Amino acid sequence: MDIVQHIWMGVLAVFQGPPTAAWLPIPIALVMVAAGFVTGVAVGATPGLAGPMAMAVSLPILISVFGYEPDALSPVLGFLIGVMKGATIGGAVPAILFNTPGTPDASLTTFDGHPMTKKGEATKALRIAHFSSVSGDTFSDIVLFVCAPFLAVLVEAYLDLPEKTALILLSMSFIAAVVGKSVAKGLLAAGLGMLAAYVGTGEEFYPRLTGDVPALAQGFPTVVAVLGVLILGEVFKAIEDLMREKARTGAIARQDLSGGDGLSWAEVKRCLPFIRNSAVIGTMIGALPGVGSTLAATLGYASGRKMQQRRGGAKFGTGAPEGVAATEAANSAVSGSNLIPVLSLGIPGNAAAVFLILAMDSIGGFNPGPAVFRVPSDGFNSEMIIAFGIFTTMAFANILNWIIGGRIMRMMAIVARIPSQILLPSVLLVTLLGLYAQETSFTSLWMAIGFGVLGYLMRKLGISVLPFVIAFILAGTLKNTARQAFSASGGDPYFLFDSPISISFIALTVVIIVMTARRKAEVA
Repeated sequence: MDIVQHIWMGVLAVFQGPPTAAWLPIPIALVMVAAGFVTGVAVGATPGLAGPMAMAVSLPILISVFGYEPDALSPVLGFLIGVMKGATIGGAVPAILFNTPGTPDASLTTFDGHPMTKKGEATKALRIAHFSSVSGDTFSDIVLFVCAPFLAVLVEAYLDLPEKTALILLSMSFIAAVVGKSVAKGLLAAGLGMLAAYVGTGEEFYPRLTGDVPALAQGFPTVVAVLGVLILGEVFKAIEDLMREKARTGAIARQDLSGGDGLSWAEVKRCLPFIRNSAVIGTMIGALPGVGSTLAATLGYASGRKMQQRRGGAKFGTGAPEGVAATEAANSAVSGSNLIPVLSLGIPGNAAAVFLILAMDSIGGFNPGPAVFRVPSDGFNSEMIIAFGIFTTMAFANILNWIIGGRIMRMMAIVARIPSQILLPSVLLVTLLGLYAQETSFTSLWMAIGFGVLGYLMRKLGISVLPFVIAFILAGTLKNTARQAFSASGGDPYFLFDSPISISFIALTVVIIVMTARRKAEVA
């Protein structure tokens, strides 16, 4: 089988998969993508929530429903991808209508989106946000479909075990250095993540780092640690912020929707150059692990503002449609290209990618990395078929986005009015229920709460939790790769310095840490 046949089989695996039910002869993967997409828009339109949080809550429930067989991978990943796509456009709703950004990158959408609402152009702002977001997302997905297999082939051809070990170190150090305001805190978070991952994972006959606690003999379950630090910690911090806000104001602010106008073709044409530039910026930023959509939105907005100054149009920050277009195209273009390091290297770069990796690891049958796109000697690679099935579900989600995304986005504006004092405890309860449904152990719940407290303390101390999560996930791969490289080199402790490529990766790791630390020190 050649690669074209693998692509075709990946498409058929989605469109000719098992039906949802006898009375609904539609492949279950497509139904799950659509359900995830609607859920994602609703979650994105709710201040205080985001796509990763919805993915975290739904993952244990999905695995409990569909099981751990490889056939479950398609519907589970389909739902998660749908949530990721829907939340990308839904996040603009509260930012535009209520001046309440749910995520840091959405705060840039408020600069021009909410002034348009005040001028009675809420509908126009939402239409521009939807068109720009879907355009950037589609462009990013096309780059993913083309570049991920190409990059994987290059990695497989030129990187051996020492080089792959150095590449993982480079990726973890890069994420730790660029995420957050302090390089030292980022490295501390990554170190804590690796320490937690190595509890109870020794190669000897007895577990290590357990403190003679029997419950830790098997280590911390990945889903428990990730959901605890990433989601429960955020919920705990948000509840504390809500309590302080209520104590200070004594009321919850509400705002009515404003009317708005439609979007003309002339206005779309005026926004197209800004969408094009921001889509390219967002795609490039997204391909770098750990950088995220906030930087992409910032650069896209800054680039669009300079372009607007040269053109002499409406000033950004006063309700310029081009400002909404530049921001939304940039932060949406991150979502597709962020999966390039996931599928080609097995390295998650943002929170949404983390939960896709968790689903793959929990269910099995697919191990993202360079070998995914390799055609073996027997001509059949089931993982390549799954990868192109993932591409197919992403393309289907984009089609849904183009056809019905804007209408659902405007309908979900009402979700933004849900009071936080009702929303946050509900998220906490559903997360714990989902964890128990997957782990069926109260010990796991206590572990998750413990990691939630850790995540809360890290946020209070200004330590980003993303390096912790990425390091926890990659620690096992790093250990196995380094152990194999050490054995293959005959026990050479300097195996990382035997190859020019691995030496380059190690040198680049040091340079990134030093340069980023100096830059952040100058900014501070």
